[in-house]
Amino acid sequence: MAELTTLARPYAKAAFEFADAAGDLQKWSDMLALAAAVSQQDGMIKALSSPSLTADNKAKAFVEVCGEELNEKAANLVSALAMNGRLALLPEIQALYEQHKAQREQSVDVEVTTAFELSGELQDKLAKALSAKLNREVTLSSSVDKAILGGALVRAGDTVIDGSVRGRLAKLAEAMNS
Repeated sequence: MAELTTLARPYAKAAFEFADAAGDLQKWSDMLALAAAVSQQDGMIKALSSPSLTADNKAKAFVEVCGEELNEKAANLVSALAMNGRLALLPEIQALYEQHKAQREQSVDVEVTTAFELSGELQDKLAKALSAKLNREVTLSSSVDKAILGGALVRAGDTVIDGSVRGRLAKLAEAMNS
């Protein structure tokens, strides 16, 4: 995983810088999401790993599958990736690009896991509180996991806030055993 990130980082950074300079962050986000999805399809995986196709043929086939959704610059990125045997990196490139985009836009996706369904009002309050705490625009998504017993588990990028009953019990057990 770390190796894939290392290989994908310069491509993601270049795509982000180009999109940012052109004022096309969302368009590039959409194009990279499509390209990442196409690269993970079984038929495309087989075609890209075929030794009988040249890098140019792989790039053309890939761009053809994506159709009009990719502009000329994105098609050039696909060609460069094909020439370097890196088309399989597209999902990682897309993920890194989204991190750059979120950082630029001062936004963060937050996943909240609770033992019970949160009301819309409570989600709004939580989003506002997290937005103030993280100094970013927060996009909140919630899920239910009865195993956490109560409280909440909040994931925002690399930050994890474990306020669940299950997490607190685990910390207590660890403290008692040490």
